[in-house]
Amino acid sequence: MNKKEIIRVLETIAVLLEIKGENTFKTAAYRRAAAALEQIEKSMDEIEDPSALKGIGKGTAQVISDCVTNGHSPLLEELEATIPPGLPPLLSLPGLGGKKIAKLSQELGIRDAATLKAACEQQKVRQLPGFGEKSELKILEALEKNEDTNQRLSYASVRTFAQRLLHEVCQLEGVEKAELGGSFRRTEETVKDLDMIVATKHAAGVSERLKTMDSVEEVIAGGEKKVTIRADHPSIQVDFRLVSPDEFAATLHHFTGSKEHNVRMRQIAKERAEKISEYGIETEHGLVVPESEEALYARYNLPWMPPEIRQGHKEFDLVERIPELLKLSHVRGDLHMHTTWSDGAHSVEEMALAAKARGYEYIVITDHSVSLRVANGLTSDRLRRQSEEIDRVNEQIGGIHIFKGTEMDILPDGSLDYEDDLLQEMDFVIASIHSSFQQSSDKIMQRLENALKNAHVDLIAHPTGRLIGRRDGYKVDVDALIHLASETNTALELNANPNRFDLHHSWLEKVIAAGVPISISTDAHSIEMLSDMEEGVRIARKAFAKPEQVLNTKSKNAFKQWINRPNLK
Repeated sequence: MNKKEIIRVLETIAVLLEIKGENTFKTAAYRRAAAALEQIEKSMDEIEDPSALKGIGKGTAQVISDCVTNGHSPLLEELEATIPPGLPPLLSLPGLGGKKIAKLSQELGIRDAATLKAACEQQKVRQLPGFGEKSELKILEALEKNEDTNQRLSYASVRTFAQRLLHEVCQLEGVEKAELGGSFRRTEETVKDLDMIVATKHAAGVSERLKTMDSVEEVIAGGEKKVTIRADHPSIQVDFRLVSPDEFAATLHHFTGSKEHNVRMRQIAKERAEKISEYGIETEHGLVVPESEEALYARYNLPWMPPEIRQGHKEFDLVERIPELLKLSHVRGDLHMHTTWSDGAHSVEEMALAAKARGYEYIVITDHSVSLRVANGLTSDRLRRQSEEIDRVNEQIGGIHIFKGTEMDILPDGSLDYEDDLLQEMDFVIASIHSSFQQSSDKIMQRLENALKNAHVDLIAHPTGRLIGRRDGYKVDVDALIHLASETNTALELNANPNRFDLHHSWLEKVIAAGVPISISTDAHSIEMLSDMEEGVRIARKAFAKPEQVLNTKSKNAFKQWINRPNLK
């Protein structure tokens, strides 16, 4: 585990101990240990003895050692096994922390969302000390909202499972190849279920093996052509379609969708007296089975369409632009990432080496600014010391350039977290909102305008502040934001983290139309998160972005020229 993951383990243990009703001294020990790791400007590879750090005792050091050595914590697993599984998810509800959940469990026998909702409806929660009528109504409102949306899961919440499941299926005896389809393959923000196409010449045997995989909680249907299961974690339905290798391309295309895209394809085929189905192409001479999706599209004089643009609308109207769309190979750098100096898992050098391994020409280190204390934001002195380290690493490693940057908070009163004289020392300045999301639209726009008009601000990060399925974001007038960005020649970010995908692709189309540069940035807090760039590129393609419209496709020298552009502010 990296440092970020270990911090999360320690914080989770603290919360679960609270839910269990343990004393505050015990829970505080794990929070102190998490804070101690967060504040040290080293990665786990650079920390020789965690127990020597101030704030880390014998018990917490053991947890850290378990995570480093074995990749898991027996203590965390023990706690998870002894606490009702429906209690930890309640932490996402407004006003509920570990202590309050413990009180709900002990006083009212709450075990999950259903029992909590019943208690709220019976007005029992308001009677407990520390709650009240308003708290109860907010909890009930949030529970009802979750019921309305829980039929779909966020892409981010199922991604790791889906990728692991695909790998597991590809290893099964008799499977020649497999691929995920549906809304997941199209990189939609939410998915209702997962579709997987499995090519095999031994459907009966593969069907039985699919039903006995470790992740299967329930077998809903189990034939030779289709197996439907419910996975255990996350709880999601998975439909496996078993086809011959020859049928694979046509079936994959059909079950990738979207429904509207498939309708348009069938209309195009109908004009040639043909019919496209999941089995192939029916012609007057019989069934034609395309050997690939590319061959299927080529039959109708169409370029291969990436799954993410298959919406049934613009991909056909703008078909001539498809070959010109942005590709991952066009990306030459990542402009937003964090290190152990703030709340990242890896050092400046480790992030640079990982980016170099991805073939990047440059990166920008953009740790948090001083006011974001929860993320160990850098004081002015620490930011200058980090600049010295960046100089050292630039001299030490070749083949990639590290630019000096910061992700600076736009404070609730509209002021910026650093003074201009310090910002002038940075190569690249990101401004973002991390607080006071409840402010009016006018106030939010005043804050953003102050940042956009600052001569040193190059990029507005995650411009709406949303977290998919968890937070709507703040009240931003995106049209006005785009206009201001155009006037001040400031870039806007497509945050590639699947929890954000912010800006949404519908807004990105307007950004592109206004001629405002886009930065596709991972906001990586670890080496592993650098790979989110792939999803970011897919979201940009939904907006039909071309390479020249994306800031971090520029060469290192061209990027330098852009950040030294004439001041229009």
